[in-house]
Amino acid sequence: MDLGLKDRVYIVTGASRGLGNASARALVADGAKVVLTGRDEKTVTDSAAALGSAAVGVACDNADPSAAERLVAAARAHFGRFDGILISVGGPAPGFVADNTDEQWAAAFESVFLGAVRLARKAAAELNEGGVIGFVLSGSVHEPIPGLTISNGLRPGLAGFAKSLADELGPRGIRVVGLLPSRIDTDRVRELDALSGDAEAARRANESAIPLRRYGTPEEFGRTAAFLLSPAASYLTGLMLPVDGGARHGF
Repeated sequence: MDLGLKDRVYIVTGASRGLGNASARALVADGAKVVLTGRDEKTVTDSAAALGSAAVGVACDNADPSAAERLVAAARAHFGRFDGILISVGGPAPGFVADNTDEQWAAAFESVFLGAVRLARKAAAELNEGGVIGFVLSGSVHEPIPGLTISNGLRPGLAGFAKSLADELGPRGIRVVGLLPSRIDTDRVRELDALSGDAEAARRANESAIPLRRYGTPEEFGRTAAFLLSPAASYLTGLMLPVDGGARHGF
């Protein structure tokens, strides 16, 4: 199946590792060009270099108010166009209600929530018909994850923002989609398993609750993201798609 990605240009934030990187790799594999971002200049430069001439790396933090303008400008300067963005942000500090400080909440709000809003707002102003804005959120949009109180508070709000944006941009032919990963085998998820004190036991327990009885791979997530961002998904907008092996049984 041809996804229609050839020569389309996407910004993928948080793409030096994890789910953002897997999504960038899947986009490039199907013919797209990407602007990758990450906070560490060497890491993001190396990640872009691994994808060849179809990728360029830009070191920036989603929380930086100037990030959105810089990234759209980079897409146009390097590749001559801008077709969409996948907004992927790192997970905020773990902890329970009594553990997380005001400073942790404020920092997470700036990067996870407000940074994503700014990026989406700039993309909405720059995209034409056929453009797409994607958010990498979390299964916590529907069910809170123990020990991730800040994430549980912020990601459902971003999902609500994305749905509102889909309604506003739909008449212009611009789509807005969300991906809700659960147990995908990334460094972040392995770190969360380790917080239990017995990472292997935690993994076995989590896998037993997943109908497919295993964690997903970053590559599986990346292929899903590439499809949703592609013209092949041209009639999909406003949806929040669980990528979780069937762990969420509801609609």
